[in-house]
Amino acid sequence: MDLRLHNTLTRSKETFEPIDAKNVRMYVCGPTVYDYAHIGNARPVIVFDVLYRLLRHIYGEEHVTYVRNITDVDDKINARALRDFPDLPLNEAIRNVTEKTANQFHKDVEALGCWRPNHEPRATEFVLPRADGKSDMATLIQKLLDKNHAYVATGKEGREVLFDVTSMDNYGALSNRKLEDQQAGARIEAKDHKKNAGDFVLWKESSANEPGWDATFNGEIIHGRPGWHIECSAMSAAFFGEEEFDIHGGGLDLIFPHHENEIAQSCCAHGTKKMANIWMHNGYLQVEGKKMSKSVGNFVTIHELLHTEKFGGRKWPGEVLRLAMLMTHYREPIDFSVKRLEEAYSLSRLLQNAVRKQAPEAGEVPEAFLDLLKDDLNTPEAIQMLMKLPNRDAVAAANFLELLNKEDVARARRIREQRKEGDRHAIERAYTRAEAEDAGLDSDHIDQIVEERTKHLLDKNFAEADRIRDELLSQGIQLKDSKDSVTGERVTTWEIKR
Repeated sequence: MDLRLHNTLTRSKETFEPIDAKNVRMYVCGPTVYDYAHIGNARPVIVFDVLYRLLRHIYGEEHVTYVRNITDVDDKINARALRDFPDLPLNEAIRNVTEKTANQFHKDVEALGCWRPNHEPRATEFVLPRADGKSDMATLIQKLLDKNHAYVATGKEGREVLFDVTSMDNYGALSNRKLEDQQAGARIEAKDHKKNAGDFVLWKESSANEPGWDATFNGEIIHGRPGWHIECSAMSAAFFGEEEFDIHGGGLDLIFPHHENEIAQSCCAHGTKKMANIWMHNGYLQVEGKKMSKSVGNFVTIHELLHTEKFGGRKWPGEVLRLAMLMTHYREPIDFSVKRLEEAYSLSRLLQNAVRKQAPEAGEVPEAFLDLLKDDLNTPEAIQMLMKLPNRDAVAAANFLELLNKEDVARARRIREQRKEGDRHAIERAYTRAEAEDAGLDSDHIDQIVEERTKHLLDKNFAEADRIRDELLSQGIQLKDSKDSVTGERVTTWEIKR
């Protein structure tokens, strides 16, 4: 089956035909690293990770390039950098401010099973002309000025370089907005210095006490910072060139104005009809039926879900969070709730059992399963199929979607090796520990308690040894005392009482 993807630009599902099958290119808008990433930020990362895996499967990993940017150009970030590191160059100061949150983002999405993209450029590295000649924001803005798609104007807050939306015949095609209707856009503000209400900022002058970069436009230096939209136009061109590329992705909220303005900038600067052939957007995410908001009290970060008991009174494994996302089609809205996570957790337990039984000699990923993914990433039906597959195929399919617990897989591999070596005791012990961890018990802690009891027995402190045995039994852990057939020493094993 051919890969078919829904194209926001044409509002239809299309057969994907790469511009060059040996160089498939995908750009996705990444996080703004001002604070820890919330669960809404996780959705596009997971969705386009699945697409990245599928593209690599179809075209070969060396023939797919995935670029996801990091936005570290932001007025709040810039201001904090100036405040905390006034003696450092701006880019270096910003790096100090954002390094912690960027690193945390990487740890969080890795826990969600997401691969790193091939390139992850930071916006600050592409503001001014570069030594390697890659595209940059300042040069791109000057191209728009040279081609009369932009102009310099002075407002109350200083000079701005603005894009003239009337200079592009089909502006608004992605969002299906007519130019005369754009006055109501949330980010649009009619100002006297603008030619049109919909004109948007490419570069904004900074005041004497505001941070910025010295960029030259029409031969004049304007100390300032770039607008929001220009960064993605510059960074996609830096890695894909000035021609059209294959896929551009992001959240539904980015269609207008961000992606609409990206198209305007890139097409007008480079003289192309399209920026990307396919535009893909994932749906919105609510938490417990409401828009996520700190004021409502339902704002939750990926880190909190993984490491605290804030949501539903427990920590949620990364593979469960990933499964909860993929149980809904990427274009549909998600109500992210405790109920949904509990359902995902139950399905994840079934997958863990399949891994243990398979241990984990996975088969080939079934073509019927891949065909569902090729049908515009139909992950809900693919997951339903996965749960009905034989163990070998289920493990292979789950591994393709990165839905398996890595510790469970590692444990299963150890069991497989022990099977080969014929170590029956080690196999039984591995299964017992897996059962304990499924029940929320700490196997290592149980081992320590059993070892303490053994010491009490050697010291003939039978009362304390009996107390430990009875306490473990009350927790559903049954001890078995025996003697080693060779050494004659006492051996104590434990199992979950059934």
